[in-house]
Amino acid sequence: MRLVLLPYLQGPEEILVGGQAVIEGVMMRAPHSFAVAVRQPTGSIALMQDVLERPSEKHRWLKYPVLRGLGTLGQALVLGIRALRYSAEQAVESPAPATGKKKPELSNWVLALNLVFSLGFFIFFYKFVPLYLTTQLKGHYPVVENSFIFNLVDGTIRIVLFLAFLIVIAQWKEIQRVFEYHGAEHKVVWAFEKNGRVDLASARACSRFHPRCGTSFLLVVLVIAMVLYMFLPFHSFAGRFAGRLLLLPLIAGVSYEFIRFAAKSQGRLWRWASQPGLWLQRITTREPSDGQLETAIQALDAAMALEKSRGGELIVA
Repeated sequence: MRLVLLPYLQGPEEILVGGQAVIEGVMMRAPHSFAVAVRQPTGSIALMQDVLERPSEKHRWLKYPVLRGLGTLGQALVLGIRALRYSAEQAVESPAPATGKKKPELSNWVLALNLVFSLGFFIFFYKFVPLYLTTQLKGHYPVVENSFIFNLVDGTIRIVLFLAFLIVIAQWKEIQRVFEYHGAEHKVVWAFEKNGRVDLASARACSRFHPRCGTSFLLVVLVIAMVLYMFLPFHSFAGRFAGRLLLLPLIAGVSYEFIRFAAKSQGRLWRWASQPGLWLQRITTREPSDGQLETAIQALDAAMALEKSRGGELIVA
């Protein structure tokens, strides 16, 4: 009962600070503001900041457990695309002044196509392929006919594909740079959560692994999906595939609650349950340089300064 109920007893108004690595920079967000800091080719730092309205303030029904996760994740997706667009534009070398040309800008069509491709790749690679392979195995091994075994095999294949994908892209030099900024984001958030302020020395001393990370969230999504799929009443390939798509919002909402509570809880079982996500961050984060830490600090300082100017409470959850 404690495991089931405690995530739902968390106060919906507690404030969390988080961020995201972008191209040559970091985006940091507070409840009502965000900022993106990007290291330009010249060595200077470009900064963008803006205000936010929490989804639960726009729609009261989004303040409830599970539903609040959908609102938060939806806003995070939109904000992440906006931050990536800004970072991509700022990380490009500026044209020579004599040419009179402007910096290239990413069109909305390019971003929309990228989003559609990413969603299609996710559905095909993590939904269709594992289900197809498991269905093929069922024809060769009768034991896979059992619903529990079927979903266990399906989930295991999905996790293996996920890990393989991360390991492959982690070899790319450009992705390694993003992972370094990812480590910088974690260190700066940790320093703020521990001390309420951040400087280079305190950020450098913190861990690059954080339980409230998107990487941990994705792994939790895969495990929780494996469990929920066992309750689907379908037995045909089409029915199982459709059920997996329909359950995506519920899986995302439940996974958000798990990660949110695991980051705050002191219970041994919850800390143990969050360990796989922390282990996975050994792939998706790298130790950052001081320059990358400074970029992340500027992003957080700008977000918190804007939050404070609007009367926001600088509370660490």
